[in-house]
Amino acid sequence: MTHPAFALALVAAGLGVAASAGAQTTPPATDIFLAPMRLLASAPTMGPARVASENPKGYDNQPFFGPDGRAMLFTSNRDGKQTDIYFLELQTRQIRQFTATPESEYSPTLMPDDAGVSVIRVEADGTQRVWRMGEGGAAPAVIAPAVKPAGYHAWIDAQRLAVYVLGQPATLQIVDVATGKATVAARDIGRSLLRRPGGTISFVQREQGVWRVKEWVPASGEIRDLVPALEGSADRDAAWAPDGTLFMTTANEIHWWRPGQAGWTLLSTPEIGTLSRLAISPDGRWMALVAVERP
Repeated sequence: MTHPAFALALVAAGLGVAASAGAQTTPPATDIFLAPMRLLASAPTMGPARVASENPKGYDNQPFFGPDGRAMLFTSNRDGKQTDIYFLELQTRQIRQFTATPESEYSPTLMPDDAGVSVIRVEADGTQRVWRMGEGGAAPAVIAPAVKPAGYHAWIDAQRLAVYVLGQPATLQIVDVATGKATVAARDIGRSLLRRPGGTISFVQREQGVWRVKEWVPASGEIRDLVPALEGSADRDAAWAPDGTLFMTTANEIHWWRPGQAGWTLLSTPEIGTLSRLAISPDGRWMALVAVERP
């Protein structure tokens, strides 16, 4: 069953593109591609990647699948001014606008317990914080006002939120949503912040110049080492499949790793451009890939 916030976005056509609140840097032209996949016990497989939306010279990025794998939220700049959140129905390829605000919204994430969608909002004065929104982007409200500048986030559960906070160095902060209090859990981390199947929060951290994938355990606060990040991966962008397979991109390649495996294995070279972010649908049937738009 489609999440209600996603369902409303599908039918709420006609939302206009908001005007920019001020001069902002135009993001690079990127496209989102979708590829069918199968999570076999021996190894994952992936079919051809095809573009998911038409937005020439525009910015489509940061895909996030709905719980049933039939819909996807993503960030898009379609007027060259600022970004909003959009909704894609996978079967029909229909696209609807989910937010239409003077601010820019990024990193759409479904909140626990059907409580709406959370985003990183760039406010009128440039402040970056986590915000929550109801159906169709209604009733926006800031979460943890003091936690800024927020770059990315992942929900641990309905009471706690993991936030990538920009700084020198960037930090992983665990936020108590009720009080707004944040605790630093790790330093010098990368932007890939994910809820791993099983409930831990995975992140990448630099130690003595080497990037490693780690996980933070909610029950104890313990940090466990998982695997060195894929060599050559510029931003260590990653995604977990529901069976516990981890995927990471570098240049135009996709690699995978499973616990107990010594290193990374090449999955595919889809030849759609330089790859960055990726996402796996909760049913394991689709991979979304972000690629830099070719000239």
